[in-house]
Amino acid sequence: MKKITTEDLLDKPTYEKQRPAFRSAILEHKKNRRLLLGPNASLHFEDFMTMKYQVQELIRVENLTRAEDITEELEAYNPLIPDGANLKATFMIEFPDEGERRRELARLMGIEDQVCIAVQGCDPIYPIADEDLERETDEKTSAVHFLRFEFPADAIQAAKEGAPWTVRSEHTHYRHEVSPVPDPIRTSLVRDFD
Repeated sequence: MKKITTEDLLDKPTYEKQRPAFRSAILEHKKNRRLLLGPNASLHFEDFMTMKYQVQELIRVENLTRAEDITEELEAYNPLIPDGANLKATFMIEFPDEGERRRELARLMGIEDQVCIAVQGCDPIYPIADEDLERETDEKTSAVHFLRFEFPADAIQAAKEGAPWTVRSEHTHYRHEVSPVPDPIRTSLVRDFD
């Protein structure tokens, strides 16, 4: 999949004018890239469009104008774009109550390694988690993890042929499954293998 370059980005004044339409399009796009996994977790699958939006918003909010600063942001966000043989996702654990969140994050240590995607007829695919930095302490896991799911050729082929998918958390304290993954989400994610 294509990576973002400075030529793909709009300058701040142009982006400000186009922002409402761009924001509306990205919200619609994200509907088919977010998968709820039980009541307190979700996977937000990233791609060129979601990362371009993130970078444009950073440029806007932080008023970045220097080429070096923009290049630095591209270096941070481009690795989150799939490369044709994988899916990349932000995994979020969400408990609205702060006390409950603290307790549950302590109980859910290691969950980021126990989420898998299974394409029917293929072995489950477990993620490579948090390549950028360690997000777990001795007391708790983080509420946000970055996951990379490397798909072998047989799983990519089955996915492209329309095989159903299952996504599940196998953590002892958070066992949830989505099966099958809804077609609009599955179809959107299969495009990441082009």
